[in-house]
Amino acid sequence: MTAELGSARIMIVDDAVTNLRLAKSALAGAGDVFTVTSAERMFELMDTALPHLILLDINMPGMDGIEALKALKSKPATADVPVIFLTGMTDTGTEVEGLRLGAVDYIAKPFEPELLRARVGIHLTLRSQRLRLESQSRELERFNRNLQAMVAEEAGKVVRLQGAVFSTVVDLVESRDDITGGHVTRTMSYLKLLMDAASAAGVYLDEISAWDQDINHQSSMLHDVGKISISDSILKKPGRLTEQEFEDMKLHTTFGAAVLDKISATLPEEDAQFMRHARIFAETHHEKWDGTGYPYGLSGTDIPLQGRLMAVCDVYDALISKRPYKEPFPPEKAERIIIEGSGTHFDPALIDVFSKICRDFRKP
Repeated sequence: MTAELGSARIMIVDDAVTNLRLAKSALAGAGDVFTVTSAERMFELMDTALPHLILLDINMPGMDGIEALKALKSKPATADVPVIFLTGMTDTGTEVEGLRLGAVDYIAKPFEPELLRARVGIHLTLRSQRLRLESQSRELERFNRNLQAMVAEEAGKVVRLQGAVFSTVVDLVESRDDITGGHVTRTMSYLKLLMDAASAAGVYLDEISAWDQDINHQSSMLHDVGKISISDSILKKPGRLTEQEFEDMKLHTTFGAAVLDKISATLPEEDAQFMRHARIFAETHHEKWDGTGYPYGLSGTDIPLQGRLMAVCDVYDALISKRPYKEPFPPEKAERIIIEGSGTHFDPALIDVFSKICRDFRKP
């Protein structure tokens, strides 16, 4: 049983008592399971017990499932409650209409109890992740509003606001994920070394020279901001992650991009370059040159240069640092691993540069 299912309040709406009993039995162990035989009764109960998820039959007398879904989505209090349709119909158009109106899934009747339980568990987990991200986004918005008020009268408002926002966020991320401390400042130092050396060698010179270097370096500090949405049980796990835990960990890239989009919406236009760089660092620093990275499986120069640069810096620092699951590697071993990753994990042109300056990475 997932933690989400064990604490969930679920409402099952079906005019067939046999289906209600079967569904309730399949969800044994859930926090609360309410069974009702009509959509009208569902709305009466929701005044006192708002569910976390609804299983809703489509074909019912009186108000049918489509009408009920429209009513749910029209009310602010219930618009975000996930709805899974239960359907014994073979009309694909009706199922598509339900999904178009906002249902998150549908399950055909007669349903298998294990399938029902698994699908409900998946959507409760997704709901939990969405609520966690929204909560973190609201907190960041609150930080941002407070900081804007504090520096509104200052001549250097934009620069100071940027610094305060990302310092707060960076401290929050590092306090949860960085045992030894300093990952963010170290990776920023490595990034500057690698960019300066690439420019001096004429590697990606046109693109790098077009950037505001200070903005680029500072924005890289937000590359792991999405980890604020990842559970401590995953971030601090002392052993290898399970397949599902690794899939959850991968979400920090897209969570980070979403958080930065939220912040961007509250900032003036002059901050666009800073937030654009930060978003790219956050979303693409785990992509790999050969296309086996995440979140999108980009390859080669389809990966933005910021992501290819940060991939080198981030992996190097992870290798030389103590983590819950490993002791630090000596710099020589870390350098060898990075260089051996040329053409698979890393951009070969950047690794040619790295191989010439890797000893400088030991100084920050």
